[in-house]
Amino acid sequence: MITKRLLGLDIGDRYIGIAVSDPLGLTAQPYRTYKRGTREDDLSFFGDVVEQFNVETLVCGLPLNMDGSESSQTRKAKNYAGFLKNALGLKEIKYVDERLTTLEADEILKRGGKKYKDKKKVIDTVAAQIILQEYIDANTR
Repeated sequence: MITKRLLGLDIGDRYIGIAVSDPLGLTAQPYRTYKRGTREDDLSFFGDVVEQFNVETLVCGLPLNMDGSESSQTRKAKNYAGFLKNALGLKEIKYVDERLTTLEADEILKRGGKKYKDKKKVIDTVAAQIILQEYIDANTR
């Protein structure tokens, strides 16, 4: 039996934090932070990730304003997620409110004793893991 996994993304202008679900779809696992390149570079990279992990669904953080309204970053994230979905032939995109996930990721890394320069390298990945785990928790009850 081939298990389809979820791909969690924290989409930023320069970096994208990436997490994947475990084969049973119960937990989010950190994968890496990707530095965005050209659209072709991004498609090549994410095409490999989708194939490696047998992904059919994207779970993307939605960067809303604190009052819950959409911002230019919200539209950028939706546009990029739509681009990946269509170009890679994925089944669907699910969105998760990502307000405060970077702060939560920062707190997790602080408790783990990470120094600032080390946190910078992984904070987007931890944020993606939080986004994906929130989606899993909300949809497996």
